[in-house]
Amino acid sequence: MKMVSSDVRDKTVRKHVEHCCFLVIVVIRMVPGFASTVDPTLMPIVNEEYISRQRIINSQFKCYEKMKKDSPYSKSGLYCNRTWDGWLCWDDTPAGINVTQNCPDYFPDFDPTERASKYCDENGNWFQHPESNRTWSNYTLCNSFTSEKLKMAYILYYMAIVGHALSIVSLMISLGIFFYFKSLSCQRITLHKNLFTSYVLNSVFTIVHLTAVVPDTDLVRSDPVSCKVLQFFSQYMLGCNYFWMLCEGIYLHTLIVVAVFAEEQHLHWYYLLGWGFPLVPASIHAFARTKYFNDNCWMSVETHLLYIVHGPIMAALLVNLFFLLNIVLVLVTKLRDTHRAESNMYMKAVRATLILVPLLGIQFVIFPWRPDTRLAGEIYDYIMNILMHYQGLLVATIFCFFNGEVQGALKRQWMQYKTQWGQRRREHCSMRSTSYTATSITEVPIYLYHHDSNSEQLNGKYGDESEITALNSGDTYA
Repeated sequence: MKMVSSDVRDKTVRKHVEHCCFLVIVVIRMVPGFASTVDPTLMPIVNEEYISRQRIINSQFKCYEKMKKDSPYSKSGLYCNRTWDGWLCWDDTPAGINVTQNCPDYFPDFDPTERASKYCDENGNWFQHPESNRTWSNYTLCNSFTSEKLKMAYILYYMAIVGHALSIVSLMISLGIFFYFKSLSCQRITLHKNLFTSYVLNSVFTIVHLTAVVPDTDLVRSDPVSCKVLQFFSQYMLGCNYFWMLCEGIYLHTLIVVAVFAEEQHLHWYYLLGWGFPLVPASIHAFARTKYFNDNCWMSVETHLLYIVHGPIMAALLVNLFFLLNIVLVLVTKLRDTHRAESNMYMKAVRATLILVPLLGIQFVIFPWRPDTRLAGEIYDYIMNILMHYQGLLVATIFCFFNGEVQGALKRQWMQYKTQWGQRRREHCSMRSTSYTATSITEVPIYLYHHDSNSEQLNGKYGDESEITALNSGDTYA
């Protein structure tokens, strides 16, 4: 048997690492290649230990079956015999070689992306630990970086919350712009409004999940129906995001390739595809999850049932990419032949969609290829986190803030506001001048009109000049 560090049995470290792994699973649950490394269901400790023992027993059985089936060692020289060390199965190994393989996933505080090792010495014997004189496998790396991983998990967790919050703010501003400026009203902007609404709802459900479900491990253990309903709506809104993106591609393809710049289309089919169709895979996934993989709050990614939702999304991305490439080909041909300004305008719209489709769908394409090394894996996790949780911000920026029509409408509104503000300011100044003139006339001293005054100054020419001056002054401001 092997020896392991006492930290493995430390309950405090185990508790913190368990919470760390749980956060990582939830934050990047869209990336099965990363999230499937641990079990996020957080069963009670007794059940966890039972499940761990069952996994070890199953692995041991598979190891002995493998050792029986494998052919005998045929190379020359000394070697160490194939063996089961209690956790992992090791093949025949030439003398003087240090072999490695991924750490097992039996325990919450073990990271399967790390490597366990076993050394075959020059005499053809497996390495023995000097303190116990027993055969020893090195599992120290499996839980050596728990504090760094805990820190990274919290960074990813708060990055996700901030990303969805920024997405909601930017999308709400964009929706306000689209609804306020009537000059922007058209079918394409209507599709933008529905796309933005789906992203807002998806971000809202995700923030509720991250803030209300993830930190409450007792809630996850109790496995209420409400958290599964929340997960259902999260999966549904995820599908709506990409199928409304598909609607954008279909609309442009119909407008440019099929209808040859015809403006009006029947949008009820787009509503059915964008809001209606994603209910089908989300409902099938919920039914299958209940029947075949009913884990706590449906947060585990240790199941291929997720492809019920992810499969249609990947299909939508591929179809959209085909549409957009075909559109670009048609527009380039039209621009070369006719140099129509209308073609140039549509090219800008297609370019924006063409940028977003591969950008927002990349996590469904590259997730099986997460790098094994620690640094490359962390970079991968940060990039995927940004692409998944800042999607709304990217959509609002490209479809609204970088939209030439929106920028033109905002500039015209700003110039109109400046003109109106300047006019109101001039009117205000004119009213103040008129008020000052009236006050100057009414406040002429009464003694200027008193003929019984004994003052030579008041009865002389100075009084007449003062009155004339006041009147003249009133003529000046009128």
